[in-house]
Amino acid sequence: MKQTAVEWLEEQFEESYSYINEIFKDTFEQAKAMERSQKAEEYLKGFKDGKEYQIKLDELTFKSE
Repeated sequence: MKQTAVEWLEEQFEESYSYINEIFKDTFEQAKAMERSQKAEEYLKGFKDGKEYQIKLDELTFKSE
């Protein structure tokens, strides 16, 4: 059976949608990986800052006794 222009157009849209969907899926996965990395960096920075704060607090506490 011969394909009509409308059927051809529908097929083109379906192929394009599939391709675009894959691009978006890959892009969102990259964004999620970046976000996880940023959260891990912020957590470690906060942990380090907290340890430094505790050391300084201990130094001040021991000096005042």
